[in-house]
Amino acid sequence: MAALARRLADLARPGDTIALDGDLGTGKTSFARAFIRARASASGGAVGEVPSPTFTLVQIYDLPGGAIWHADLYRIGDPSEAIELGLEDASTEGILLVEWPDRAPGALDPDRLRIAISFGVADDERIVEIEGGLSWRDRMARLAEAVA
Repeated sequence: MAALARRLADLARPGDTIALDGDLGTGKTSFARAFIRARASASGGAVGEVPSPTFTLVQIYDLPGGAIWHADLYRIGDPSEAIELGLEDASTEGILLVEWPDRAPGALDPDRLRIAISFGVADDERIVEIEGGLSWRDRMARLAEAVA
């Protein structure tokens, strides 16, 4: 998960939304942590601890290359609550990483990158499905070349 996060961190740009789908424990937060650390390292910024935003709902990391908003919508009871978090600001100010995006239908950029993570056969195995909107088409081709 960390290797994929680092590759996608290189491809992401301000204005992007990355939706992280998957059951509890599949690695959504681990992906987000690796992504944030990779962006910080690449921009010359620094981040200390990268906690899960399960209780704060949103953590914002102001980095030289642009802010990263990390949102966890697991505790959202109504989609309107996601709007109150100001997630639309992330799309103009930086990159938005969203765990449990299904809790906020219609509140996220439809041109987002969706990463669905599920458990594999072995305990440490994950199956990852990546689906990108139009703005991700060329970047996904570069990702495929890097992985091949």
